Amino acid sequence: MDKLILVRHSETEGQHEDSPLTKTGVRQAQALATFLEQTGYDFDRIISSPFLRAIETIKPFAMKKGLSIEKDERLEERILSHEPLDDWEEVLHDTFQDPELKLTGGESSQEAKDRIQSLVKELEDHEEGNVLLVTHGNLLALLLQTYNREIGFQDWKRLTRPDVFLVQKQGGEYTVERIWDR
Repeated sequence: MDKLILVRHSETEGQHEDSPLTKTGVRQAQALATFLEQTGYDFDRIISSPFLRAIETIKPFAMKKGLSIEKDERLEERILSHEPLDDWEEVLHDTFQDPELKLTGGESSQEAKDRIQSLVKELEDHEEGNVLLVTHGNLLALLLQTYNREIGFQDWKRLTRPDVFLVQKQGGEYTVERIWDR
């Protein structure tokens, strides 16, 4: 794999897997398509979370480029708990401190990281060219930790919707660069 572009979805109406983009989110998806075109990168594959907000975010770009959007469940957002959480942001903070912390019906940070890393490892081992992955904020932050252990809760809070990162190997080392400038 030459370059890996990581995209966080645009603004959405809610957190359910079928939540659509807001009107602002639709405009953000259009701006993202223009931005990705202007990067000059040719993409060989687009792989997205199957959640509607992720698909809707990348669809304008995929249509412009005539690329299909492959869905992969490993890109789905991490579930903290199947029980409602009034203090979900505090719990999320705690999961960055303790990667093994797991609530009822939820997934630990480590489990979520292992899930997304399995996809990236497959791509590293078997894919040539540039790949674009579309996912969600928490999972994106956990994947970014793979390349920079210092990434934490505050970095997650600073992610925008959408957001875009470039991952590439240079001199045997992976580098990560936030390239979204909107």
